[in-house]
Amino acid sequence: MYTSGVVNRSSVAAAPATHRAFASSVQASPALVSEVVYREDQPMMAQLLLLPLLQQLGQQSRWQLWLTPQQKLSRQWVQASGLPLSKVMQLRQMSSYNMLDSMARALRTGNYSVVIAWVAEELSEQEHARLMSAAEEGNAMAFIMRPVNSSSHPAGQLNGLKIHSNLYH
Repeated sequence: MYTSGVVNRSSVAAAPATHRAFASSVQASPALVSEVVYREDQPMMAQLLLLPLLQQLGQQSRWQLWLTPQQKLSRQWVQASGLPLSKVMQLRQMSSYNMLDSMARALRTGNYSVVIAWVAEELSEQEHARLMSAAEEGNAMAFIMRPVNSSSHPAGQLNGLKIHSNLYH
């Protein structure tokens, strides 16, 4: 997950255990632009990470805006996920440029606690700065959902640090 807010733009590895710390930092500084990169063959991982935060934001009086490329949100999924159906708005967008333009306008209004959009390509520094400025102005959050093809990820374990735990042994 790629996140920026008041802190410098940096890469953040998100895990469910860190949700409380992340949510409390979000309350202290609500303006946030985060890019969530997920594998196309595992879309539920991104949902599991974001749902607790979206549920918490659903308690605000403001709307949640979902800008989707083609898919329509399922009413059953929204309700089953614990999101307030009466505060979720969806607009279908066609191009990435229109998507980013719509995001910036929506964030600026202050009517939305969060704006979520699916964008195929990584944001440029200029696009990111534009969205961050809009999020700060509207005191809102933006999540850019960007799928990556699962074939671009190698199978098996990657080289790196191994953390052993006696909880699993």
